[in-house]
Amino acid sequence: MKPNLQHVAQLLHGHDQIPIGSIALAGAAVAVAGGMWWYARAHRTPSEELERRRREALANSGRITDGVILDARSLNNEESVSATPEVLVYSYSVAGMTYNCAQDVSPMPQQVLGFRIDQPVQVRYDPRNPGNSIIVSETWTGLWLPSAAGKRS
Repeated sequence: MKPNLQHVAQLLHGHDQIPIGSIALAGAAVAVAGGMWWYARAHRTPSEELERRRREALANSGRITDGVILDARSLNNEESVSATPEVLVYSYSVAGMTYNCAQDVSPMPQQVLGFRIDQPVQVRYDPRNPGNSIIVSETWTGLWLPSAAGKRS
């Protein structure tokens, strides 16, 4: 053995017992960290609720511009021929930039009943982040549907 390793071995040999207070402190730290992780995980807002809140915020305070529906798809990215698709793909322009977006409309099938591809729509977007947009929410629709005429705002 080299001399420096012998010195380390002698130092470690003299400290065979770990103080009980250190073990208790480490255990308490692990318990607190685990409790914080569990609390954060248990009280996390579900993604569906976060998406509903985002739609509602845009419906209430987003700016409106004109757009067009480009495509209708299912959630597994297949083309949809259903009268109530799960995803609508649309396009709009703000300040010279064109945005192509898709919105999951599966929670609101009654809001998209009767849509058409190439249909003009109104898009609500966040002026601070124009890529954040919607064409329908629970309380507002930008689709030009005969049954939705009274819901525009």
